[in-house]
Order: sequence, then structure tokens, then C-alpha cells
Amino acid sequence: MSITDEAPPSERSAPPRGERMADWADGRLGIYKWGGLVRKVFPEHWSFMFGEIALYSLIILILTGVYLTLFFNPSMGETVYHGPYEPLQGVQMSEAYASTVKISFEVRGGLFIRQLHHWSALIMIAATMAHTLRHLLTGSFRKPRELNWLVGVVMLLLLTLEGFLGYSLPDDLLSGTGLRIAEGVTLAIPVVGTYLTMFLFGGEFPGTDVIPRFYGLHILLIPGILVALVTVHLILVFYHKHTQFRGPGRTEKNVVGEPFVPNYMAKAGGFFFLVSGVLALLAGLAQINPVWVFGPYRPDQISQGSQPDWYMGFLEGALRAFPAWEFTISGHTVNMGVLIPALVLPMLLLGVVAMWPFLESWLTGDTREHHLLDRPREQATRTAFVCSLVAFYLVLFFGGANDILAERFHLSLNTITWVIRIGIFLVPALTYAVTKRICLGLQRRDRDKLLHGRETGRIKRLPHGEFVEVHERLDRKREYTLLSRESARPLPGPEPDHDGVPDPSGRGAVLRHRLSRWLHADQIALPTPDELRAAQEHLAHGTDGHGAGPALSTNGHGPHAVSANGNGARPAVPAQGQADTGDDAPDTGARSGRPRA
Repeated sequence: MSITDEAPPSERSAPPRGERMADWADGRLGIYKWGGLVRKVFPEHWSFMFGEIALYSLIILILTGVYLTLFFNPSMGETVYHGPYEPLQGVQMSEAYASTVKISFEVRGGLFIRQLHHWSALIMIAATMAHTLRHLLTGSFRKPRELNWLVGVVMLLLLTLEGFLGYSLPDDLLSGTGLRIAEGVTLAIPVVGTYLTMFLFGGEFPGTDVIPRFYGLHILLIPGILVALVTVHLILVFYHKHTQFRGPGRTEKNVVGEPFVPNYMAKAGGFFFLVSGVLALLAGLAQINPVWVFGPYRPDQISQGSQPDWYMGFLEGALRAFPAWEFTISGHTVNMGVLIPALVLPMLLLGVVAMWPFLESWLTGDTREHHLLDRPREQATRTAFVCSLVAFYLVLFFGGANDILAERFHLSLNTITWVIRIGIFLVPALTYAVTKRICLGLQRRDRDKLLHGRETGRIKRLPHGEFVEVHERLDRKREYTLLSRESARPLPGPEPDHDGVPDPSGRGAVLRHRLSRWLHADQIALPTPDELRAAQEHLAHGTDGHGAGPALSTNGHGPHAVSANGNGARPAVPAQGQADTGDDAPDTGARSGRPRA
């Protein structure tokens, strides 16, 4: 019988049970077509873990939040406490606060779950902010990821709002102070502020409806939107491919890394348990939000030295630093001392971050797709601007603790407030200048290494008695990384008028040209082909690149060829791992990461 003939049905063996189950699932779900998905390649870099930490913290938040909803009573009805915590015996409080104390002292594992939920929220917002900064500093927001960038910014805004709502639910004295501030901010909105306050609180502050309304938003509406946005965010990450840093074998058309299944899934699973373990340790060892110490909320009381959760610290600092400023228009008072720091300033900051991809695309005129990341030093102006925003945020953050700083360091509260007011303008400007000079200095150092090699630390004595340090040429991987940087140039200026009639769009063109020069004019250019050739000849013939004496190259590669574009010949170095060749091509899982010609 030929090997191509089928065996008679009577002689066929039954397929294994696992194969039968797989065939059953494939007939209904088409799982055999998921090969491209499971072999999707993900690059490796430590900065990519910020997004994973945020995702895993969200999972812990959902699980612990479901547990807490079984015991929390979102009611502002009055009750008298008769539980095991003696200092609150006989104290009148809301049912929301009483149920929070009950969770902490009477529900098995309740305090641990409460603290795990709170710590997860703090860590998630911190990881999301770090994730956003990573995208800003490396340029991963560029085409085709602008929509995904906006999704991420909306998620950051919703996370902050979700954290504030959850922080307010226990109805303790500390969270009630935050609600009082929220009521004042809402009232400061011109024309509609009073109506919004009545709608939010259900009457005069504190009312009887704010906790039930916040509860519905906290456990249903905002989490549902967040889960939907996270799903969209992850789908777009899969669709657009993951970004990666430049290096041998890495191009705009491939991804060098490890396949999604099983390598990345195994690492991601282990990292999930690691993050969960750290959060559990924090929840079990580090006390947070002890509501029984603060007591129930009363509008006529406030805790000394009260501080919100860290992500609201910048808003608290803005309110404390901004001077009292209000005026009356047609009998209506406009309180700018609350409106500007609490609403205008945060929305302006968030708007700049959200629109930065579109602004940079307009200033550069770049409409290409980008899948390779920039090192922060390579975009000096962008990095300096982002760092100045971080400095601005931190100044306001410390401004929110001016009373604590005054008490701990025995300083004048007014002096600290004025230092914060001046620092809002001074510190970001100094941060911008220093950061830009550091980035340009690092660019010059990279250029110097390409031309003169790296310092080996070995001192050699020349025949005429002079001592010099031996320089060696960089290895090929390092040279490739430094030479693959794109040299951005500012847009050309507008053409002058020849007929004497001013161009209606001339002012916009001039503004775009000036902003483009601000963004790219100071970049340090890469070495020219002639400079590279001369430097390599010096190193190859035993000079140190300075003309000072012999310095033998010891990397064993010899001189490299130099291409006409000044980037050097890119060696075909096989990359470790697999390469994803693009969106349309399936992932093979065994394709070499060799750069294309």
C-alpha cells in the first residue's frame, strides 16, 4: 500500500482526546487560525513594564472591589456606632462610615482587602503616569498611534477621577474635607456652578445623595468605561505592533523579541504574581487610610495637617499657591482664585499632553509611520519640555504640603507659599535649560565616541615621552545604534512676498517655522561620511583619533565601510529572538531579525 493511501476506517485509530477537543473548539471558534496572534512578537525593555504594572493593578482593583461591594453600605443615613472599636462607641455617623469601620474590624480579611484595594489604586495611577512619560520621552505617540495616545490620556483622567470617588466613599473626616473642596470648585464654575452643585450633592452641602451617587459612578460607570478603553488600547497595541528601540536587526518593518505564546505569556504571568505579591506585602505591612483614626465627617470640623492621596497633591498645591482673586460681573461673583488653579490649569496641562503628537507632527511635517523609538537625548527640546512639565507638577505637589513642611522644618507658612509661587515659574524654566544642555552634551559625547572611539583607561607612553590614553573603536552594535539616529531638521522659512501683497497665511507659516526651529535647531549633527572615514582610518592604522600616538584597535572588526548617507554600513548582525515583519505578514516565530537592505 502506498504511503499516500488512506487506511480503511476499520484500521484507523481514534485521535487523542486533546486533539478531539481542539477540533471541536476549532469548528466553533476557528482557533487554528490564531497562529499569527499567538506568535506575535514583543520586544524586551525594562521601561515597557510600567504599562504591565498598571494593567495588573487594575485586575487587583477589580477583584478587591467586588469583594468590598459585598459589605459596604453606600448610605448617608445616620446611625450610632456600637462595634468593637472602643473610641467610636456611641458616636453618631453615617452608615457608609459605619460599614467601612465594620469592614476594617469585623469582616474576615476586610482590612487587608481594603488596604490592598487602596494601594493598588495608588500604584496603578503612578504606573500609568510613568507609562505616559515613557511614551512622551521616546516618541512612541507618533503615527500611527495618535488615537491610542488619546485613549491613554482619557484613561489617565478617568483613573484620577475614579481614585477621588473611591477615596470619598468612606465618608470619614479626611475624605469629607476633599468633598468640601470639590464643592467649592464646582461652585466656582461661572453660570452653571450652583446648578451643578445641587445636581451633584442633591441639595445643600453635604446633602444626603452624594455618597450613593459617587458609589454608582465608582463601581459601575467609570470602571466599565475604563475596561472598554483598556480593551481598545490593547487591541491597538496588537494591531500597530509594539514599538522598539533602535539596534541591529531592528527596522521600521519588523519587531525583534519573543513570541506572545509561550515566552511572553510565561514572563507576563510571572510578573503578574510578582506585582500581586508586592501589593499584598504593602497591604499587609503598610497601613493606609485608617478611617477609624479620622472619625466620621462633620462639616464644622477638619483634621490638622490633612493631605489627600498623592495624585491629588498637585491640585491641592495649586489651590494653596494661587492668590485670592475674585470680581463681580452683573451681580455675580467670579472666583478666579479657585477657577484657574482647580479647573483651567489642570485642563490646560492635560490638553498640552493630549495634543502634543499633533503639534509635533505639524512642526516637523513628518507624516511617516514610526515604529522605532527615540532615546530621550536624541530629542533634546522635547525631553527638556517634558521634564519642565514634570518639574511644574512637582512644585505644585510639594505646595500642597506647605503646612506639613512648615511644621516639620519649623519654617514660616507664608515664606513656603511664596517660594512655591516663585518656583512655579522659576523651577520649570531652570529644569528646561539644564535638561536641554545635558541632552546636547550627551549627543556630543556620542559623536565623539564615533569619531575617536571609547576610552579604555589604559595609558601608553609615546617614544618622545608623552603619555596618552588608548582609545578603541566602538563595537558594531553600539556604532549601529548611534548611527541609526534620524537627524531632524527644522522646516524652511516661508517664501518672501514678490508682488508686495502679504500672504494671508504668512503669520501662521512664520509661527510654524519658529516653533520648528525651537524643536530641532540645536540638534547635534551626525558625523559626515568623510569624518567617519578619516576617524576609522586613524583607528585602523594605530592612531588614537587625536593624532597623539598609537592606539591599536582591539575589537577585532577592523575598519567599517561607510555609506553615502553618512550612517555607515549597517552590519547584518543576526538578532536574538524572533522578528515580526509587519502588520500584514504572519509571525513565523523562527524568522531571523536580520535588517533589510
